[in-house]
Amino acid sequence: MDERFMKEKPVLPLIVSMSLPMAVSMLVNSLYNIVDSYFVARISENAMTALSMVYPVQNLVNAVAIGFGVGVNAVIAFHLGAEERTKADIAATQGMLFAVVHGVILTAGCIVAIPFFLRMYTPSAEVISLGVRYSVIVFAFAPVVNSGITFEKIFQAVGRMNVTMISIMCGCMINIILDPVFIWGFGPVPAMGIEGAALATGIGQTLSLVIYLLVYALSPIGVRFSKGYLAPDGEMVKRLYAIGIPATLNMALASVLISSLNAILAAYSEVSILVLGIYYKLQTFLYLPANGIVQGMRPIIGYNYGAGEHKRVKQIYGIVLCMSSIIMIAGTVICLLIPDRLMGLFTHTDEAISTGAAALRIISAGFLASAVSVTSSGALEGLGKGTASLIISLCRYVIIIIPTAFLLSRFFGSAGVWSAFGITELITAVIAGIIWRHNGE
Repeated sequence: MDERFMKEKPVLPLIVSMSLPMAVSMLVNSLYNIVDSYFVARISENAMTALSMVYPVQNLVNAVAIGFGVGVNAVIAFHLGAEERTKADIAATQGMLFAVVHGVILTAGCIVAIPFFLRMYTPSAEVISLGVRYSVIVFAFAPVVNSGITFEKIFQAVGRMNVTMISIMCGCMINIILDPVFIWGFGPVPAMGIEGAALATGIGQTLSLVIYLLVYALSPIGVRFSKGYLAPDGEMVKRLYAIGIPATLNMALASVLISSLNAILAAYSEVSILVLGIYYKLQTFLYLPANGIVQGMRPIIGYNYGAGEHKRVKQIYGIVLCMSSIIMIAGTVICLLIPDRLMGLFTHTDEAISTGAAALRIISAGFLASAVSVTSSGALEGLGKGTASLIISLCRYVIIIIPTAFLLSRFFGSAGVWSAFGITELITAVIAGIIWRHNGE
């Protein structure tokens, strides 16, 4: 496949054609997350609380997979832009090898650690039991997750966005179909409760990987795996991890943030922890489509940067920033108009709905400003400047928000935690703009 269209096609149509499949697949993925949580919430409120507490660890697994995949994506796109196909093949082969290794390590580590992790946040034996039962199954699929996401990034690097869209959508849809079947039972399938939700998730992830394998085997793409490239190449490994580690930390920082905010909110009530967990389910509807656009942008920027098209890189950044801002404005309006209905999807208690509705109204004040941070961070990753991207994420997820949330909570309780989101996004947007100006040349 000829990837030169990424530097020859007009910028706006190119971004739309590359981003639209990813935005659609991310929206479907958001729907899966919402539906999955909806079914778990119908098991019991304790089941939903357990899912909320396990979420940071799940996010860590995804962070490793996506972050390293971003490194693979950026290196492949750069070498294709520079017309260095052998190096692109080496990046793909060694990237997949290390992704599988990461998955095996994560499976063992997460299953061992999850009981201790849950005890840090709740004394409830039932919540801990539900969380462990869910985790043992869902984390067993970590090698599948890592392999599938690496394939996703490889296909994106060569411009095959439709393949990733189909793969993600098929995995999500089978998950949605299997959730009620496995949770409550149907015909010969026994009711498995929360374990059924975990198994449905794993099967959906496996289907996505199978689709990638079939397409790779049947349809040529711009890079190929080779046994001859399995021996680690020091320079290539260094490049993959130089981008992949900061990108992984970018993703993993969300887990640090959620765990830290859970610890702050635990001083007030478990309802506040539940609300935070529900918020992170809801915000996927907003940020995943925006991230879908960023995913479409990343290989284009990497390819054009490798080809020396620096003016085109700036044009791509500006258009994606506008597109992300439109999504954030829409999310703000929805959260201001119907926050109680959104919360009601996951809880039926009046206290949780009223607390959650107030939280959504406060948090949404920072949505628009976050477009600058999200776009800048993704663009810098595409340029291979992982450290600059990491600085933005550190501000957004740790340096500013955690101390701000802690201080404001001393005066305003849980409302102070919700206010910290908007304050952080505004400050980080300014920092992100400065960093992009100095690194986006």
